[in-house]
Amino acid sequence: MSRVRSLYFCLECGAESVRWEGRCPSCSAWNTLSEAPPKTTDRESRSGLEVRAKVEPLGASSEPVGRLMSSLPVVDRVLGGGFVPGTVTLVGGAPGIGKSTLLLQLATGMRKAGVEVLYASGEESRAQVGIRANRLGKGADELPFLASVRLEDVLEAAEELRPGLLCVDSIQAVSVDGAGAPGGVSQVRECAARIQEYAKRSGTATVLVGHVTKGGALAGPRTLEHVVDVVLEFEGRRSAEYRFLRSTKNRFGSVDELAAFRMTESGLESVEDLSGLFLTDRPEDIGGSAVAVSIHGSQPILTEIQALTSDARFGAPQRMTTGYPSRRLAILLAVLERRGGVSLGNSDVFLNVVGGARLSDPGTDLAVIGSLVSAQFDRPIGGKIALVAEVGLGGELRGVARAESRVRAAKRAGMKQVILPATHREALGTVPGVRFMSDVRELIDWLRPE
Repeated sequence: MSRVRSLYFCLECGAESVRWEGRCPSCSAWNTLSEAPPKTTDRESRSGLEVRAKVEPLGASSEPVGRLMSSLPVVDRVLGGGFVPGTVTLVGGAPGIGKSTLLLQLATGMRKAGVEVLYASGEESRAQVGIRANRLGKGADELPFLASVRLEDVLEAAEELRPGLLCVDSIQAVSVDGAGAPGGVSQVRECAARIQEYAKRSGTATVLVGHVTKGGALAGPRTLEHVVDVVLEFEGRRSAEYRFLRSTKNRFGSVDELAAFRMTESGLESVEDLSGLFLTDRPEDIGGSAVAVSIHGSQPILTEIQALTSDARFGAPQRMTTGYPSRRLAILLAVLERRGGVSLGNSDVFLNVVGGARLSDPGTDLAVIGSLVSAQFDRPIGGKIALVAEVGLGGELRGVARAESRVRAAKRAGMKQVILPATHREALGTVPGVRFMSDVRELIDWLRPE
């Protein structure tokens, strides 16, 4: 009989290892590898039910599947048109960001629309969730609720009630017998597998709340993200007014879709128009501010980028960013010095994406360059100018996807001029208020003091 080998999982990033090490080979965290017991292979012990699958022609199930619409249209857009029956959706976010509030609002709204709902919590008691339900109002206090840390209780209640939507708060708080300590890697993996099996078999749309690590990644084994159908990240600063729901995985829709909410005393309020959300209270006469137009899923959104440069007086120059990839900033600083002749090697550089937004679209490169040059020269760009282009390593401005929709969004938000790469001249050359540039030197010469 072959010896069963255990696996080790990093409690910080979820990476797997075949042996114990003092330092995680993936995230480099110390003393975070934990042994997980071998996964059970007995079919009945996993599911408790004898499931017999049969082979059918693919065409027999090719009819369009009706989606379950939530009470929040912005969430439906992120999901690609609503919840698909039988799918498992994972919602991750920092503690206190509002995950449970969002889930409670979704469940309440769908129940009022006629969908049977079951809300199960392993983190809070009935009285604790009731306090939040009373604050939200809108019939939340009448929601069918189960408080239990045993997943067996949750699935048994779901089998009896047959809900269209099952909410579990959270995947780290529930556990099954014989799978290790609650919240451990093996527990999360086993609970996710059982929930997925129930959802597929019953056709119940299931939403799980997930914890995140201090680095912002979803806690638990990496297999958790592979098991579920949709991964949503609920983010924002707890001290800020706005929260953002972003899809990072969606088997039935596009990724990187973004929904915005305003946190109020009575819960989360949807923000329908995101085009000018991040431009409120923007100073127009201060150097270091630029407007970018980024694409989030299907939406072009205008975002303010602020930069600040100062002489480095204490050792090595600092490079600090908020909402923008630090590695991408390092590349743009090198391009700015090598191709544009603007050296910031002896300066501290601080970059901030206003409003708690997070940018990864390469079409925001030129706005970052513009904010840095504007800060260094202390010359304002102007409050009604948007910069849209990807910057290559040679300093050239490259074309961006959906340039026309970006221009339209900028015009709707009140921008009088949009700077684009020269490669878009043929398609958008007749559009009023559009200026074309070929490389970063043109932008630098335009901003350079006379």
